[in-house]
Amino acid sequence: MRFLAGASRVIAAVLALGAFTAVGCAKVGKVQAMRSLKEANKAYQAQDYKKAATLYADAVSQAPDDPDVVSAYFFLGNSYDNQWKPSKKGEAANDEFLTKAVQNYETAAQKLSTSDRPDYKKLGTLSLQYLVAAYGADKLNDPGKAEPVLQKMIQQDPGDPTNYFALAKLYEDAGAYDAAEQMLLKAKEAKPGDPTVYMTLAGYYNRQGQFDKTIDALRERASKEPNNPEAFYTISTFYWDKAFRDTRLKDNEKKDFVNKGIEAVDHALQIKPDYAEALVYKGLLLRLEANLEKDPGKQQQLLKDADKLRDKAQELRKQKASGVGD
Repeated sequence: MRFLAGASRVIAAVLALGAFTAVGCAKVGKVQAMRSLKEANKAYQAQDYKKAATLYADAVSQAPDDPDVVSAYFFLGNSYDNQWKPSKKGEAANDEFLTKAVQNYETAAQKLSTSDRPDYKKLGTLSLQYLVAAYGADKLNDPGKAEPVLQKMIQQDPGDPTNYFALAKLYEDAGAYDAAEQMLLKAKEAKPGDPTVYMTLAGYYNRQGQFDKTIDALRERASKEPNNPEAFYTISTFYWDKAFRDTRLKDNEKKDFVNKGIEAVDHALQIKPDYAEALVYKGLLLRLEANLEKDPGKQQQLLKDADKLRDKAQELRKQKASGVGD
């Protein structure tokens, strides 16, 4: 899932922190817990998840609420999660790993999300994210339990669009399309300056076959990045795809889309004249225009122009591959 992309950095930071936590405490339970935690972290980093799970379980049993030990709940859950095998899905012993993972992710989220330690707080959020992943279609396949977790994540951090994206995907997969769209619109409200919001919204509309709304979202994205050639190039690719693939379109509709696509790609090339991908798509759009042209002379000229753009794009790619102009 997208919101797990930075998970490794958070995990590494907490493991590093845990390795240097002081043990200076007279309580025998705390001392034993810290020893187990230290050895558990070593086993986890070595990807020996069976050993790590045993040691993390010992750590939390010795000091279940100690602030220096509570990070173990996440790693205990993740150690169980990593022992689960997709190929053995449905087997009781294998599925038990996910059950234990969920239990510990839930405990970790409760204990870590309100921590005053930044790394632990991030780990609490990560616990919720992994909990959602555990409820996903490829694991427990229980979207009904994932929904309240995602809603909680949105409440905790209403400015993070990735949580809205995840809940929207959950609704879309369930066929609740209006709810999915509303969640994506809330993501836009939460972070209107983020181009990813508009690309995600455009992707949703495109999957729903709503071309006009797709283009509107792409244009909104471009308005947020007026100096980004890729934003305008992307618009042109959608116009080309629509004109090329939609057999229901009349010739005048195709021509309109081709012209709008050329307008968008020309904007991209004004910003970046050596944009090879944009040159390629302008050539493709000119070939579509040629197919719609009734005048043989104009048709041949359009094809010649398309060939020139193709050749220019190929030359630019060769130069880039050889390091010329870097």
